[in-house]
Amino acid sequence: MPARDASTSPVGAPCWIDLFSSDPDRAQDFYGTLFGWTGQSAGEDYGGYVNFTKDGKQIAGMMKNDGSGGQPDGWTIYLSTPDAESTAQAAASAGGQIVVPVMVVPDQGSMAVVVDAGGAAVGIWQPTGHPGTETLGEPGVPCWFELLTRDYAASVAFYEQAFGWTVDVMSDTDDFRYSTLTKGDMQYAGVMDAASYLPEGVPAHWTVYLGTADVDATLAQVTKLGGTVLQPAEDSPYGRVAQAADPTGAVFKLVSA
Repeated sequence: MPARDASTSPVGAPCWIDLFSSDPDRAQDFYGTLFGWTGQSAGEDYGGYVNFTKDGKQIAGMMKNDGSGGQPDGWTIYLSTPDAESTAQAAASAGGQIVVPVMVVPDQGSMAVVVDAGGAAVGIWQPTGHPGTETLGEPGVPCWFELLTRDYAASVAFYEQAFGWTVDVMSDTDDFRYSTLTKGDMQYAGVMDAASYLPEGVPAHWTVYLGTADVDATLAQVTKLGGTVLQPAEDSPYGRVAQAADPTGAVFKLVSA
């Protein structure tokens, strides 16, 4: 993904990520050391929500997981929309389910969370004062977004219907089935048929790739900071990639940038 400003992302493209963490202080230390992020609380009016910045630009957010909902720590990817309410209803009509109804975030925008037709949770963000992630495609910031699903056909159809995606089929074989959200000559996200290799008990899910100049060195630092290496670094046609989890188990991927 070339470096760009996510606030210019088209409708339906990933525009924001936030972390649900049971230990926000430790998460701030972990991501701050690993990627150079600075965390700042938005205040009690916003439930103690934390905004992460890098070089003065907004990168991601974080909210505390108090355990009351029974959800594990993890990252949520938000897709851009000009109308959160109509998009949430379109998601329900396309075979999804609304799990967090549309909420207005004062002076910032409106958000919701839905589960898509393949069972993966994804956020909806209608920006007003908060445009979303301000830098993409560089070290220390999001570089790619990917859905791993067991129901590939239903998932692709869902995003076409609910978010107006234009889908470009990259590969359609049993060994590798993958499509991308494409606008013009830009690709914004991918959908992978993961039915053959997602471990039992692991649901369909979205994942974010965070950029780094040196994937192997970053993985070594992950371990030193109390995180876990889930998939060692390996070369791919799109750069060196790996998968890791932060100290409380929130999973993310790394890619050379």
